[in-house]
Amino acid sequence: MFLIGLTGGIASGKSTVANFFRELGCPILDADVIAREVVEPNKPAWKKIVKHFGNEILLENGQLNRPMLGQIVFSNPAQRKVLNSITHPEIQKSMMWQIFLYFIKGHQFVILDIPLLYEGSKLKKVLKEVIVVSCDEETQLNRLMQRNDFSEEEAMNRIQSQMPLTQKCQLANHIIDNTGTVEQTQEQVSTLYRQFRNYHTHWVFRLVFLFAFATFSGTFLLIIRFINKLRQWRQ
Repeated sequence: MFLIGLTGGIASGKSTVANFFRELGCPILDADVIAREVVEPNKPAWKKIVKHFGNEILLENGQLNRPMLGQIVFSNPAQRKVLNSITHPEIQKSMMWQIFLYFIKGHQFVILDIPLLYEGSKLKKVLKEVIVVSCDEETQLNRLMQRNDFSEEEAMNRIQSQMPLTQKCQLANHIIDNTGTVEQTQEQVSTLYRQFRNYHTHWVFRLVFLFAFATFSGTFLLIIRFINKLRQWRQ
């Protein structure tokens, strides 16, 4: 099995692309979904966030007040760095466990949907390839303002808190241009999907895993036999 990163900029259309891959049968691990799970009340990341930012960022039910926390971290790079240092390790641990489960189930590849992949995620080291979903700056700004009901200033703050899309595109193996129609974006996804299905990398990893498992199993059986013989000798 091999891993493919999916990233982009805020409001560039990454979720749309992820849904198209999901419809084709690709397993998708969404870092945003996992990020919400790891900060549920009384989980390790939640406790660290509350300790640093204070109880003021909590709702009455104990959940994080996301709009308030967002205002704090998106207007203060130092605070955003602290938040990322708390949540990213927990997100990565959860992702690695789920990747292992997909490997056991026999999937050829898994797509990791990681918005801040190039902004500091350690998972990029294990990716075979990376897809960046891009669009022009005007489209990105308008989409974000309409989607989140942001002012232009608020939207620009969110966009500028991330690495520029142009820079991400330079680092990518594949670029999906989401400026055009939905049909055009879907066709680009289908083309990439067919390309990934033709890869044979996953067989190499499976053979290595099976060899390691067989070696471990054989060693384990030898140890069990030795222990049994030792017990018989003592008797």
